[in-house]
Amino acid sequence: MNKPLSNANVLIVDDEPNMCELIETDLRLRGLNSRWCTSAADALESIHHEDFDVVLTDVKMPGTSGLQLCQQLTESRPDVPVIVMTAFGTLDTAVTAIRSGAYDFITKPIEMDLLAITLDRAIEHRQLTEQVRLLKGSTDESHSFGEMIGKSPAMVKLYDQLHRVAQSDAAVLITGESGTGKELVSRSIHTHSRRANKPFVAVNCAALTETLLESELFGHVKGAFTDARGERRGLFLEADGGTLLLDEMGEMPMSMQVKLLRALEERTIRPVGSDKETKFDVRVLTATNRDLETAVAEGRFREDLYYRINVIGLELPPLRSRGTDTLRIAEHFLKQFATAENKSVDGMADGVAEKLLSYSWPGNIRELRNVMERAVALTRYDKITIEDLPEKISNFQSGTIFIGGLDPAELVSMEEIERRYIAHVLAATQNNQTQAARILGLDRKTIYRKLKQEEA
Repeated sequence: MNKPLSNANVLIVDDEPNMCELIETDLRLRGLNSRWCTSAADALESIHHEDFDVVLTDVKMPGTSGLQLCQQLTESRPDVPVIVMTAFGTLDTAVTAIRSGAYDFITKPIEMDLLAITLDRAIEHRQLTEQVRLLKGSTDESHSFGEMIGKSPAMVKLYDQLHRVAQSDAAVLITGESGTGKELVSRSIHTHSRRANKPFVAVNCAALTETLLESELFGHVKGAFTDARGERRGLFLEADGGTLLLDEMGEMPMSMQVKLLRALEERTIRPVGSDKETKFDVRVLTATNRDLETAVAEGRFREDLYYRINVIGLELPPLRSRGTDTLRIAEHFLKQFATAENKSVDGMADGVAEKLLSYSWPGNIRELRNVMERAVALTRYDKITIEDLPEKISNFQSGTIFIGGLDPAELVSMEEIERRYIAHVLAATQNNQTQAARILGLDRKTIYRKLKQEEA
């Protein structure tokens, strides 16, 4: 659905605050949302953090001019139309503005009715352009994203989210069990974003000590600590202009969380051993298999950092909830490893698919990949057989919740049924209390209290 023109967001850029306030007041009366700033640098910062439908900028400004701002926006945000306003309404200025990528041109003193018409036209242009882009992509991309495989309802919903998320610069927190493909999702977001031609850098926060992690992220100067024989830029600067993935975010020490929060809020980093601040332009993605909401509630993760990194939350579905996607992914790995091993294996024998679908896959896609690699290596036939699967899969029995038979002596109380079902849901969600609470329709405190009663 199109955004009504009356609710569109306008960024006003002029080095004269009085002019900004005058335009803002008039636009507000016309039902338009607007913000203003007095320099091109502040405008670029605002656009980095917020979504605007149109930018209205003066030409003559100290430092970066309105025309230079227009050129920069044309390169970094070609989807946002720019209207240039100036008191120097000559044909040459108009031509220069259009060549710089401006959508339109308006002269001072500004006629507010004419400005409103120009803004409406620019906003409508943006909406039509976005509609065309979405229609072009809808046929080919509605059931895929990057290298991800699957057509289950859970994945179709995820693809839709990813197509929209990739076009934004907002911080994304990717959650999901171990092995669900969080780094693959992160790389796909980067590949489909405006930053695709810039670096993608990933770091595992659980693999490094706090000191090493700080140096890895922010860099260090020579002599900052033992073995710091040279200067290091750090990953925030290595990824400048691109995307930085902080994997295993739930393992980051509290003291390091404070330093990261400061860097994200101020968009600057300070190398270890240095007293100088350096600006960075990086989209930060974070990933974790931990339940950060519970960690916040228990004081193990900073609440302010949680909201900073979780502007958009993406929850990856476990493999056991994706139905026949399991077979699609298994076939993909089978072909991949058969080619690598130079073996003529082209499918699965009777019974294998049933075993793969009934298994609970606690290790998710990573475990399935391992199983298919093993099966291709071991099989003596042109198809994978049940004997080629690990025993835990070939002999797997799906779990059930037994509540008693028809004998009244075997029947159990409602309290006992509730206890067993809570335990079952917690096991299915790998003890993720936030996810379990959502499934059960209870809050975390209630689950915690019932578990305590059970222990007592």
